[in-house]
Amino acid sequence: MLMAIRGLLAATFIGWLVLASSVAGAAPALRLLVLESSPPMSYRDADGRLTGFSIEIARALCAEMGEQCVMEVTRLDQVLDLLAGGAADIAAVSLLDTPERRQRILLAQPYFRSRTLMFARPGVQPGAPGVRVAVVRGSAQERYAQAQSWELVGVATNGELGEPVVAGIAQVVLTPMATALALQRQPRFQQLGMQATVMDVPSLTGDASFGISPKRPELKTKVDAALERIKRNGVYDRINSQFLPFRVN
Repeated sequence: MLMAIRGLLAATFIGWLVLASSVAGAAPALRLLVLESSPPMSYRDADGRLTGFSIEIARALCAEMGEQCVMEVTRLDQVLDLLAGGAADIAAVSLLDTPERRQRILLAQPYFRSRTLMFARPGVQPGAPGVRVAVVRGSAQERYAQAQSWELVGVATNGELGEPVVAGIAQVVLTPMATALALQRQPRFQQLGMQATVMDVPSLTGDASFGISPKRPELKTKVDAALERIKRNGVYDRINSQFLPFRVN
């Protein structure tokens, strides 16, 4: 009887050690910064679930890397500070390669190519007296417009870009081509009769990447390799077709 009790206690102790070792060795979840009002790249669906091209690419990368990921909603103008300070590991946000971003964070391999559109009524030019340009705060479009000394109206998200022009506060919109799709579907924006012009400017056209915290440099190799794999196995193309009417790779 005594031997049986000792055996039971020993087995229980060993089981506890195995469980404790497993828990202690579990890697913490990766913290992903995401936007929630930038359709079709990142937004909430009718059920409140985060989705969109960038969101689903991020989920696919996490699955491919075998990592547990936790998404944390933020604004574009907060991304650099949060990543640089180590408050997050990855920004699942389309970031153009700019000198400022290169100085503060790491950039993964590009996951699509971005261009910028300018919307304005015929004859309306940014920089003219009384003409204000709507941009997302913290965006490459904002930095470009500031360098031109244009008068700006800043908004927090791409989903809000149409509001200043509908209200008559701004007369021009600068937006990435992908998010322009959602803007053009808004009935009140359509009624304004604005025309789209592709901005043939190097700083507004180029490869867009996810950002990586400089405090987690090892993640760049993992993210880059995972991106290559989902491009080869068809997952990337499936997500592209689900959210965008054109190929972006």
